[in-house]
Amino acid sequence: MKWSKYVKPYWKYFVLGPLCMIVEVLGEVLMPLWYSRILNIGVENHDVGFIALTCLLMILTALLMMGGGVGGAWFGAKAAVNFAADLRRDVYAKVQQFSFANIDKYSTGSLVTRLTNDVTQLMNFVNMLLRMFLRAPGMMIGALIAAIALNAELARVLAVTIPVIALVEFLIIRVGFPRFTAMQQRMDHLNSTIQESLTNIRVVKSFVREKHEDEKFARANQDLKDAAMRALGVVIFMLPMMMLLMNLTSVAVIWFGGKHVIAGDMPLGDFNAFITYITQILISLMMMSMLFMNSSRALASSKRIREVMEEKLDLSDADAAHKDARVERGDVEFRHVTFRYYKNSENAVLRDVSLTINGGETVGIIGSTGCGKTTLVSMIPRLYDVDEGQVLVDGIDVRDYSLYHLREGVGMVLQKNVLFSGTIAENLRWGDENATDEEIAAAAKSAQADGFIRDFTDGYDRELEQGGVNVSGGQRQRLCIARALLKHPKILILDDSTSAVDTATEAAIRESFKNELRDSTKIIIAQRITSVMEADKIIVMDDGAITGIGTHDALLKSNTAYQEIYHSQVDGKEAA
Repeated sequence: MKWSKYVKPYWKYFVLGPLCMIVEVLGEVLMPLWYSRILNIGVENHDVGFIALTCLLMILTALLMMGGGVGGAWFGAKAAVNFAADLRRDVYAKVQQFSFANIDKYSTGSLVTRLTNDVTQLMNFVNMLLRMFLRAPGMMIGALIAAIALNAELARVLAVTIPVIALVEFLIIRVGFPRFTAMQQRMDHLNSTIQESLTNIRVVKSFVREKHEDEKFARANQDLKDAAMRALGVVIFMLPMMMLLMNLTSVAVIWFGGKHVIAGDMPLGDFNAFITYITQILISLMMMSMLFMNSSRALASSKRIREVMEEKLDLSDADAAHKDARVERGDVEFRHVTFRYYKNSENAVLRDVSLTINGGETVGIIGSTGCGKTTLVSMIPRLYDVDEGQVLVDGIDVRDYSLYHLREGVGMVLQKNVLFSGTIAENLRWGDENATDEEIAAAAKSAQADGFIRDFTDGYDRELEQGGVNVSGGQRQRLCIARALLKHPKILILDDSTSAVDTATEAAIRESFKNELRDSTKIIIAQRITSVMEADKIIVMDDGAITGIGTHDALLKSNTAYQEIYHSQVDGKEAA
């Protein structure tokens, strides 16, 4: 990751900001010198004209300093804000490229913290850096030269102070870096806790677990508070220590410098100017200390951002042999596929799976919970990649498609029905952003959603809350199906996506599939055997392997697992 990428487009701001601060620094160095000339020459000789002329120069210098300070702050802010905006854009774009396996490495809260808080820390550091990295050293060097020119012997006091301050800064940074890293990690955990609790607030309330969630939040909040106090304790210690060193230096200068003034070796104006220069040197050291302290926190944040930006993508189409290929027929073939979520695990989620699905077929997949049904269909749009074997679509290995073209040809309705904040029409247009109102309504009718949508006062313009929590589970499922239908995919995967609708509605949806998606491959994962009974073929899975393939009648005669599912569901209903 090259940070220069975020500097080059705004190099003018990065240059002009520090240059403006130099104007302010020059004024700060000149002001004490002119003040000493007023005392040494104007006051001593009662020369009002000289005093007036020097005061005029000081006013002009002050105005230039103000211009330099405002310009430096403005250019610094422009540079820092643009730097952060571009960095945040690229981090978000990288997260969008993550596969499920990549995302599994980070919690949602951690990624949110990195996109927000960590980027903000870098923005603040860049802003401070542009305002101080020339101003602080420039003021220190200019004031040091002026102080030595006024009285080299008295300036020796700094030979003791500066090394002590440098040592303190080094120790503070060494202690501060790991503490700020730990604080950011605690912030990740707190964000994840909040996100999980708010997302599942209905479950929390239905199980009356508010107290449990309060206690969990309190623990995460306490951990963050403790980590923040350990980190900020470094800053708390630094400021008094620096003030102590500054005050001791001032006392030493006044003590030794006062003797020079009494002895007549040093004019009073020079002594006042010398004290001002010493103060400027110490202030510049204080600014550098703050800069280094902030750099400790910025380094911790930059490391976390680099982890995301340098994360090796688990899925890529960089080496795809058929990037221009598109899904045309919807044929699907699994050849000896094996897959593990944890690559070092001995137990595979899918074990030597071989399967052929012809384009246009309706295929049902049924089996016990956790047998690998969802994992199997996730291989088709490359949400995960196989560990062994091949998955082919239209005779081409899915790894040889571009991810865009492959997923463009596959529609998927997941177990967890996800809707976004916005209108119903906006959510459905995820399937086709250019769809007309008529096309949206037609897809909704096919999914048996048009009726309840029109019952809303504002119809398709009804605003959905985040996650679609202001519609029922069955309504969410039908909206997600309509969204997938609007995509007109060559392969449609429904992962237990009609579990929350009644059997009559489910039957009407299946009938719509026959009519609207006649040429598309339909793969239906279901728990209810009635959902797959009419499929062209049914795949029975158990413990990551296929134990049977055939029609309903054939499996009912020959497959023990299918017979058990059928009798447990159908016979149980008849008995009831």
